[in-house]
Amino acid sequence: MSNKVMKNSFILVIGNLLFRLGGYINRLFMSRLLGPEGYGLYGLTLPFQGIFQILSAGGLPPAIAKYVAEYNAQDKKAIIREIMNIATKYMILMALLLSIILLFSSDFIANNIFNKPLVVWPLRAVCLITPFSVVVGAMRGAYQGVYKNEYTVYNRLAEQVGTIVFACLFVICGLYAMGAVLGSAAGFIISAITAVYLYKKHISPMFISDESLNLTKHEELKLLGMLIKFAIPVTITALSEMAIYDVGTLIIGIYMLSTDVGFYNSADPIARIPLVISLSISTVLLPATAEAYTLHNQKLLEEYVSDCLRYCIITVLPLCIIISIFSTPVLGLLFGFEYLPACGVLSILVIGMSFYSIYMVCSSILQGTGNPKTPMYILILGTILNIILNALFVQYMGINGAAFATTITTAILMIIILYIVKLKTNVSMPYKNVGLIILCNIILLMVCLIIPKTIPGLIIGCIVGFIIYSLALITLRVLSMQDIKFFIDYMNKIPKMNKFSDKIVKFIEKHNLYSK
Repeated sequence: MSNKVMKNSFILVIGNLLFRLGGYINRLFMSRLLGPEGYGLYGLTLPFQGIFQILSAGGLPPAIAKYVAEYNAQDKKAIIREIMNIATKYMILMALLLSIILLFSSDFIANNIFNKPLVVWPLRAVCLITPFSVVVGAMRGAYQGVYKNEYTVYNRLAEQVGTIVFACLFVICGLYAMGAVLGSAAGFIISAITAVYLYKKHISPMFISDESLNLTKHEELKLLGMLIKFAIPVTITALSEMAIYDVGTLIIGIYMLSTDVGFYNSADPIARIPLVISLSISTVLLPATAEAYTLHNQKLLEEYVSDCLRYCIITVLPLCIIISIFSTPVLGLLFGFEYLPACGVLSILVIGMSFYSIYMVCSSILQGTGNPKTPMYILILGTILNIILNALFVQYMGINGAAFATTITTAILMIIILYIVKLKTNVSMPYKNVGLIILCNIILLMVCLIIPKTIPGLIIGCIVGFIIYSLALITLRVLSMQDIKFFIDYMNKIPKMNKFSDKIVKFIEKHNLYSK
């Protein structure tokens, strides 16, 4: 697999871990400061934050990443500058318009849909987030397009620190759930300032050239049309993804109490932890597959596809097993024991997110190979199915019904898109290798089942599970020597690890414990 993709995936894993960690810290503080009811009111605003950010950006950040990667490979710097200017102006205009719409519709949403008047002002506070979030999206699209994803890490770090500090301050000052949303707005303001600074200092100089296009208004609109043509399916796809994530929250908000929303929203972010890995892989995979597809390099494309799927399954499945088996101590440790009614939700939902992790990687493969509409159609189908299943299951099974509905939906989506990726890319799937990975995870599952489901048991399970799983991967010759050396290179960056990692490599080579 290309070192460029592996390196950038690893960087984005760190960045997304920081982003998720910051988000979890913020949610942990909010859950304890607000209690289940207040946390539920805050949770009802989160889908609207995501939906309006997606609508404002209009799918242009992935379009920016795609075309910046393509034109940068062709050394067409002038058109990259035009893409950045036109896309950013369009997104800011859309953000302002949509913020006004949300401002005036928040009263209807709170009182007529959710029957929860207390959510009016938190919804209105979402209007402050949208304009700044689109600036951040445009800059991150550029970072992604030139494989400078370390700047996304720095930017996300600034965003999370700002969000946590200001959200806690506002809630402590008595602003309740609205204070939590205002904290997110403050975080995005800081993030926007940081993103623009990093772009101007490090990315913009890469596009300096003597060439100037001097486009007319008609030509600018034509260029914007090209971006939007790619972006519309991506936008619909992103909205459908939001539906996969958040339909459960919205349906529970309609049929049940704010406290129940709070319980569900304590399990939901933990269940999404595996998505950190798949999101990191898929974010880098989009421009990489676009580049390989543009150059008609089938061998490189096959390498990207098979290795990314393998890495996703190798890392996501064991994480999901650990979280699912130890859901009770995980929830108690992170959110407090008053949120334990959601442990069943977590055990079920995290399995669904493992299916969706594979779907995300496959979606990026299809987008990068010029098929952005295919994931859109699949997700539209999934959205309809998820809404129907949630509406049925929540009324009869409560919050666990939302988790079952989402898991069934994501399993169906994964099966469909895996088949289409094989059909569209003509790539040979590593079925034998994947089968061995699944066997390793079954071994991990059997070990975890016999360990007590307590906080000490969780710690023991993580340590013993990691050792057992690693030994199973090596013993069954799942990893190639290239895989092993890549991970060892990063282990060597930890002080005093060299002497251990070198011995590991020599032992594996001596006993031929790697796939060939």
